[in-house]
Amino acid sequence: MDDLKINKNQIIVLFKLDELTYGLHLSAVERVVNAVEITPLPMAPEIVMGVINFQGNIIPVMNLRKRFNLPLREIEPEDQLVIAHMQQRLVMLPVDTVSGIHELESYQLSDKEGVLAYTDYLSDIAKIDDDIVLIHDLEKFLLPDEQKILDESLSIDAQ
Repeated sequence: MDDLKINKNQIIVLFKLDELTYGLHLSAVERVVNAVEITPLPMAPEIVMGVINFQGNIIPVMNLRKRFNLPLREIEPEDQLVIAHMQQRLVMLPVDTVSGIHELESYQLSDKEGVLAYTDYLSDIAKIDDDIVLIHDLEKFLLPDEQKILDESLSIDAQ
């Protein structure tokens, strides 16, 4: 039987970048906080905007706009930060706004293969009302070289 049809309902966190809607699996999301100032991280990969000290933890901030080839802009006070689990660490993802959570039904999911060129970063594509929602897999967000450079940058910064 097709995995898509036997897959149980999934709950995703919906967020916006510009006018586009994206999603993350709720299980990957720790919390959402208001935007704060980001401290640059020396020698970090280009995809890393810097770090934030959140409750005593140094958390890297990923540049979703750069990864998704969207127009770059500074973080604004009304933006939000999604704190999420990526590989072996927490990361912060700046978004324009978190629009809520949504429980996906199997009929809302589409086969991502052959639809978009960069599906490596996606776990699913969903149709919610009139929107197409790209659901991202944070475990595949960083390239191996980027992960290695980030690890080195964070260990240098911690010294």
